[in-house]
Amino acid sequence: MYAVILAGGGGTRLWPLSRAARPKPFLALAGDTTLLQATVARLQPLIAPRDVFVVADGRYRDLLREQLPEVPEGNLVEEPVSRNTAAAVALAALAIDRPDDEIMAILPADHAITDASGFRDALAAAAERAAAGALVTLGIRPTGPETGYGYVLAAGVADTGGPSAALPVERFVEKPSRERAAGLLAGGRAFWNAGIFVWRRDAAIDGLERHAAEIIGGVREALDSGGLDQAYPALRSISVDYALLEPASTEGGVAVVPIDVGWSDVGSWAALMDAQREGTGGGPVTLSRSGSATIDIGSARSLVHAAGDRLVVTVGLQDVVVVDTPDALLVLSGDRAQDVKLVVDRLRSEGRDDLL
Repeated sequence: MYAVILAGGGGTRLWPLSRAARPKPFLALAGDTTLLQATVARLQPLIAPRDVFVVADGRYRDLLREQLPEVPEGNLVEEPVSRNTAAAVALAALAIDRPDDEIMAILPADHAITDASGFRDALAAAAERAAAGALVTLGIRPTGPETGYGYVLAAGVADTGGPSAALPVERFVEKPSRERAAGLLAGGRAFWNAGIFVWRRDAAIDGLERHAAEIIGGVREALDSGGLDQAYPALRSISVDYALLEPASTEGGVAVVPIDVGWSDVGSWAALMDAQREGTGGGPVTLSRSGSATIDIGSARSLVHAAGDRLVVTVGLQDVVVVDTPDALLVLSGDRAQDVKLVVDRLRSEGRDDLL
């Protein structure tokens, strides 16, 4: 088995820390190492660094070499521009020379997982099912009716104890309303879609040729002609979930392995606060870089990220996020974390690329 890590996410909901020059995967948000470094580390010893490949925008080559010296330089697959995950998976499937029947694991570069051993066990279980030709996704056991995630609906109810076996997938449900999400959870067959996939290389290529022929065909033609820089930007921007998994699930070709491994997509400041707050008893969370200083008095359910050179003092905050950087300060109500993207959109419309 080999791993393909997709490091194309911009992390706009983690502005002002996540920027175009150093986006979310290259930040140390959930520990002492960056999210990308942690993604590679948790694969070992199941998948060694020599069998890890990274697909990313070519402008991040230096960051990749700096953060992943153990991964061979030839294992970096450069995209001319980011065109979403379907194009990235097609590029990886065609450009990485591995046996057709070898198992390929597709992993986002910017998630956090606390139970690395359990995660490797789940990958191994998914690989067993994938060896027979199925497209397998890992489904996160939900903790509540979250509206920010897509859902995988299994055809049967999973056993809640012990290692989970793969279940056939009935269908995918995209980011439902809270009422709809609660209804899905009541049936006991719904899991959060984490965007982690396991399949044979030939199964991925065959599936893309059947369900997203224009994408994989465009990538193949560009690779054959040496014109990737010209052809890649013209590819349709669509996720591999929409392009491949959803249509394949209607044919019975997709399976899900349920997992409970302390997963977080670290997709917003609120998600990061929740991930970091475990074990604090609901108290404040402080994340500071070397040289920064914070003082808090009487705050709860709040996060302070100090990345500047000045002292940051908070008093009596409730459900508030404060992010201090050298050129921007964000003060955010915890229940409006998804709206940080609107700030990025506003800055972009005003031509403030210096802050992006």
